[in-house]
Amino acid sequence: MRWLTRCVRDLRCAAFYGNQLFPRRYLSSAAATPNPTHTPGSVLPSSEFRLRSYQEECIQSVLSYLNKGHKRLGVSLATGSGKTVIFTQLIDRIPPRGEIATQSLILVHRKELVEQAAKHCMLAYPGKTIEIEMGNSHATGTAEITIASIRSLLSKGRIEKFDPDRFKLVLVDEAHHIVAPSYTEALGYFGLNEATEYSPALVGVSATFSRFDGLRLGAAIDHIVYHKDYIDMIGEKWLADAVFTTVNSKADLSKVRDAPNGDFQTGQLSAAVNTDAINEITVRAWLSRAQERKSTLVFGVDIDHVRCLTDTFRRFGIDARYVTSQTPKDLRTEELDAFRNQDYPVLVNCGLFTEGTDIPNIDCVLLARPTRSKNLLIQMIGRGLRLYPGKENCHIIDMVAALNTGVTTTPTLFGLHPDEGLDETKLEDIEKCKNGESDGMRPRSKSSGPSADKVTVDFTDYESVHDLLQDTSGEQHIRSLSKNAWVSVNPDRYVLNAPSGRITIIGDGTGLFSVFHLKALKPEKKSASPFSRPREITSSVELAQAVHAADTLASRIFLPVFVASWQPWRKKNASPGQVAFLNNHLPFDNQIEFGQISKGEAADMITKLKHGAKGQFKNIMAIKQRAMREKVKKSRLEEQKRREEVKVGPLN
Repeated sequence: MRWLTRCVRDLRCAAFYGNQLFPRRYLSSAAATPNPTHTPGSVLPSSEFRLRSYQEECIQSVLSYLNKGHKRLGVSLATGSGKTVIFTQLIDRIPPRGEIATQSLILVHRKELVEQAAKHCMLAYPGKTIEIEMGNSHATGTAEITIASIRSLLSKGRIEKFDPDRFKLVLVDEAHHIVAPSYTEALGYFGLNEATEYSPALVGVSATFSRFDGLRLGAAIDHIVYHKDYIDMIGEKWLADAVFTTVNSKADLSKVRDAPNGDFQTGQLSAAVNTDAINEITVRAWLSRAQERKSTLVFGVDIDHVRCLTDTFRRFGIDARYVTSQTPKDLRTEELDAFRNQDYPVLVNCGLFTEGTDIPNIDCVLLARPTRSKNLLIQMIGRGLRLYPGKENCHIIDMVAALNTGVTTTPTLFGLHPDEGLDETKLEDIEKCKNGESDGMRPRSKSSGPSADKVTVDFTDYESVHDLLQDTSGEQHIRSLSKNAWVSVNPDRYVLNAPSGRITIIGDGTGLFSVFHLKALKPEKKSASPFSRPREITSSVELAQAVHAADTLASRIFLPVFVASWQPWRKKNASPGQVAFLNNHLPFDNQIEFGQISKGEAADMITKLKHGAKGQFKNIMAIKQRAMREKVKKSRLEEQKRREEVKVGPLN
């Protein structure tokens, strides 16, 4: 690592780079390609290489916002788009801040990202001093460009050698981590918790500019100035095409609890997934659909799962190998080099290759690790979408578990119903299916269940308020996103109740979902309402993101016993008090008998009643009555017209 921290100037660049083959604005061929072929380029840099059109657009957008006085900017680009190339090129495009602020800092959270950024910077700027702050590598604090591991930077006062007044730019790679406490502390040191005219520019770059726990990235980033996702990149041939297959793994995740970040708890998830039967299903699925693929990357849950899954592949005669965090560095490098050379077909890992890994020859990604995180799913899929000579597409095989546990799958990622199966389906066909245009894949009708983007319930099907209260299609949808007992009051309103208050998600009908918290008042403070005024927590254009934000809040303020849908009390018979309350609001011919419903079902029905189900039913019935009157009126007019019509022929 120490060679990376040396001044490039002191390395005698002509000798180091081979007779100055590399121009000052060199762009890595892994990320930049000659226009307009969109094919992978040479391994060596060349003056023929230049920024892709969208990369230049992105840089110009950043510069435009900076010129307007905005300081904290975000760039959203798909995996494989050349994010490192873009932020490397930004360094020279951004002018100094005053006379002394000429330095740039790149913050990352993983060793591989440090090395990747250092390599790009050294190739792009052979005349600049470039240093690394990580582990045993200590920067001087005065280099023109410093690449720092966030953990090392904050260790033992190492950040104090950097003078914030001398920095014009702070770059954050994988910026969806930017609101983590470590980043908040570092950005605060450089005066970026609140941007001022005296603070450096902040540019965060990420392929997944959202957080699974719903924490607001707006605490660190003020403007997303450019966005290009993987669907756009595939459509424009900057990324490889993809085909998708889902396989029901039969895994039961109902007893797997949540980790603090909102995803599945790793140990319990491994216990549910790492069985002989499920591992065999996984390998047989690969043999059936992807045996001819040259380079398959498999994502497992943990080290035990990785080892067992690798052994299962080998029992079927497949040369599968694995790398984990425990694999010695030399062996990991050896196995990765062999995989890049296509010396063996299957590489199994857990958590190593979700970010910052460039293995463009991957032509199959096997997802054997269920997740609730859309970001993680995108990152895993993105590993296989880089262009590579002779690579037609990448086959994504998703081992889907039970869908009532909040698991995120490839169908839900693309806006399909969670139950929608895919079998070697192209992305363009998925898009047609979502838009209802495909003959080969028919999307579910509204009556069969809610869509993945927004719940749509046809209320004209309800014949009584009892039917409305017992309808659970909304709950099935939102509980596929959460393990909490959310209640769908109507298509755009969801409620999570606890004795200490409630959290409500409200859609505005245009696709924006807002999260509100109402705190229950103490008895001595209660007035007309038992609740305080609602406080808006966050908003999102995706229901799933709003749900995860609400769940993050719920985990902090509510006890699981009151809100988790898996709590045992919810399966017990409804109490006499619950039954009596419901029967007071139901017609005589729809009364509920003791033992007919559970406590959880009764609680959900009561929540619906308290949040307008009865009024909603009245509105439904009024609409039905108006429709009936219109139908009768139309029938009478048609009969009158028939009687007044004169026909040629005999009279009856």
